[in-house]
Amino acid sequence: MQKPFLTVLIVALIGALAISQFASDLYSAIAFFTGAIIASVIFTLQSSSSPSATSEQYTGPTMTLYVGNLPYRVHEGEVKELFGKFGPVNSVRLVRDRKTGRRKGFGFVEMSEAGAKKAMAKLNEFDFQERTLKVREAKSQDADKDQNNG
Repeated sequence: MQKPFLTVLIVALIGALAISQFASDLYSAIAFFTGAIIASVIFTLQSSSSPSATSEQYTGPTMTLYVGNLPYRVHEGEVKELFGKFGPVNSVRLVRDRKTGRRKGFGFVEMSEAGAKKAMAKLNEFDFQERTLKVREAKSQDADKDQNNG
């Protein structure tokens, strides 16, 4: 992150020095600030478009966690950030009521198996936005069907 910014700064300084050879001091100052603004816009666009480690899908063994007693106002990004402290998170799905569209206060987090085990140990009974979370391994739908049929 420092390297592209340093490169942009050096290019802006060289540009300002080159222009100052051909114009008055006022024009060189304007050229420097214009170059710095353009360079910072390019730097911002470049850093935001490059894929970060958090946006890549984890491809190793995963586990899905049930997360209960979530605050109704919480968003997927906040849950992803919380669980991301323990390992790569592939997805967060907060369950909503079909009729009202309101969140029901629970959801599912798919993440690396090792990270999920750490998250279960650390985040079960953890206070999050004034609610005490319940974190467990999610039961698969296949297991539910087997129990209902058997």
